[in-house]
Amino acid sequence: LHESQSLLLEMQACRSRAFISFAAPLMRDAFGGSGPAWESDNLYRLYTRVAPGLIRVDADEVTYPAHIMLRYRLETAMVAGDLVVADLPGAWNDGMAELLGMTPPDDRDGCMQDIHWAAGAFGYFPTYTMGAMTAAQLYAAARKADGDIEAGLGRGDFAPLFRWLGANIH
Repeated sequence: LHESQSLLLEMQACRSRAFISFAAPLMRDAFGGSGPAWESDNLYRLYTRVAPGLIRVDADEVTYPAHIMLRYRLETAMVAGDLVVADLPGAWNDGMAELLGMTPPDDRDGCMQDIHWAAGAFGYFPTYTMGAMTAAQLYAAARKADGDIEAGLGRGDFAPLFRWLGANIH
């Protein structure tokens, strides 16, 4: 459940049209942008674009579960003894090609991009997908229950969302 809390903010609230509308002028000012590229509609399209990518933490909501599926497959194969660590980079590259149609240029952007395996943390990756699914459900429930959540995000005010989370989740 704890993964749902960060992913609710990252993938739901901060990618919402309301929040992007609030953030667009701030981004324009901060980066000195101008023109149609910096309009909220364009920024919203960019933030919600679905496109395969090599890095899990940068993935969109559609691609993100494919990253998790690959890690889970490889993890279970290693634990079962069906995949030796020396073969992990090749298995990773094959899996990325199968699931996302791309191959990383090196292990840094491939099988070693997360600290989990290097730290010996096995069995954790499915919690990210469960967290992402829970985040989407909680965000939908919060918006349905409190009409000020979306309006608050449009003002850069997360208090209505945090109040709902405090009362119903935390």
